[in-house]
Amino acid sequence: MTDYYQILGVSRDANQEEIKKAYRKLAHQHHPDKGGDEKKFKEINEAYQILSNKEKRAQYDRFGRTFETGAGFEPGFDFGAGFGPGADFGFGDIGEMFEEFFGAGFDSRRKRDLKRGRDIEIDIEIPLEATLKSQKEKIVLYKMVSCSRCQGTGAEPGTSVKECFTCRGTGQVQQIKRTIFGSITHYVICPECNGEGTKPEKPCNVCKSEGRIKKEEEITVYIPAGVDTNQVIKIEGKGDAGKKGGGPGDLYVRIIVKKHPLFMRRGDDLYISVPISFSQAVLGNEVAVPTLEGKNILLKVPIGAESGKVLRISGKGIPHFSGFGKGNMYVELEIKTPKRLTRKQKELLEKLKEEGM
Repeated sequence: MTDYYQILGVSRDANQEEIKKAYRKLAHQHHPDKGGDEKKFKEINEAYQILSNKEKRAQYDRFGRTFETGAGFEPGFDFGAGFGPGADFGFGDIGEMFEEFFGAGFDSRRKRDLKRGRDIEIDIEIPLEATLKSQKEKIVLYKMVSCSRCQGTGAEPGTSVKECFTCRGTGQVQQIKRTIFGSITHYVICPECNGEGTKPEKPCNVCKSEGRIKKEEEITVYIPAGVDTNQVIKIEGKGDAGKKGGGPGDLYVRIIVKKHPLFMRRGDDLYISVPISFSQAVLGNEVAVPTLEGKNILLKVPIGAESGKVLRISGKGIPHFSGFGKGNMYVELEIKTPKRLTRKQKELLEKLKEEGM
């Protein structure tokens, strides 16, 4: 038996807000006009029409799905079921609902969406040192690019692109749905032209009327200084090329900053542990500290420094992503106890021990 709660992915005690939220997410995800599965979309619609109605939900909880047949309910696209007083389809307003399910606004926005190229998402790994300066990274993507033979029209050179005979250029055709409230007109994508409204007189020999082909393309990615892991860089128009002259998608580059063997990053600050000897801690000294730029700097260790003491070096961290200023570097002193001692070192330590050190 069909489980409407399972279809929407909600528990049996879910409230109306949870049901509405689940339905809206799934409806957008599986809508046929957006490339979703029509059968799955009908199941989602049917489940929502029952669970969003207090009386129908109560009957369903008590008797299961079989009660619908006896009541004359027709599963699937029953648009009349939700038109009663107080009906709530889970969308912002009734106009948006008509646009989603009845095809309003199809000719303009939806045609563009059908032709628009797919967005591409990739990850780029960079070393921590690379965050110090802005840089350009060249990558090669195997993606959809505009067909050079037909210039993206999908038609063989010298031939024309004509209006689709089936839909008369609208990109959609009507379907009549019978419900208990009467016949409802439902608009679907034209199967002849796939919603584009046009067809080439003779398909391009290279792209087979799609207007694009798979090909490698080199793209330069600008990575700003101070970038951090999981930051995303958007490059407009560098996704897949659109179908038959449609607009291209966008490229989204997610940055992954590799871990460094010496430095740990927290925000725009850097942390490093530096070993010092017992005598340096007691008497004070200057020690060489590595920096992310690759050069050592001298750090003054104060007299009587304890292990774990943290010293700050201003301006030696990561540049702020805003472009102004830099973070700091924090140096943790770590007193190292030697494992092996020479005879002279032992003698000196014994004398210090006698002196109470």
